[in-house]
Amino acid sequence: MEIQQVEGSLVCTQRVPGLHHVHLRVLRDARGKRVVATDPVGASPGNWVFVVSGSAARYAMGDARILTDLTVGGIIDHWEPDT
Repeated sequence: MEIQQVEGSLVCTQRVPGLHHVHLRVLRDARGKRVVATDPVGASPGNWVFVVSGSAARYAMGDARILTDLTVGGIIDHWEPDT
């Protein structure tokens, strides 16, 4: 698991069937690298979240048929990043 910050939503009108209509979020790590993750918890821009990767990401979505390898596992209520 890693801690990342939500930058915003990603809107896609055309998707493969395995992505259904799940929410997608653009995340940024401490080094500034951006990734896209599925989001079953409803994270908002600016939220710090922890992500689940690999095959566990599919189970974190609640449906192992969803094609993802990165999922927001939860919104962090309090955390101060090292600056």
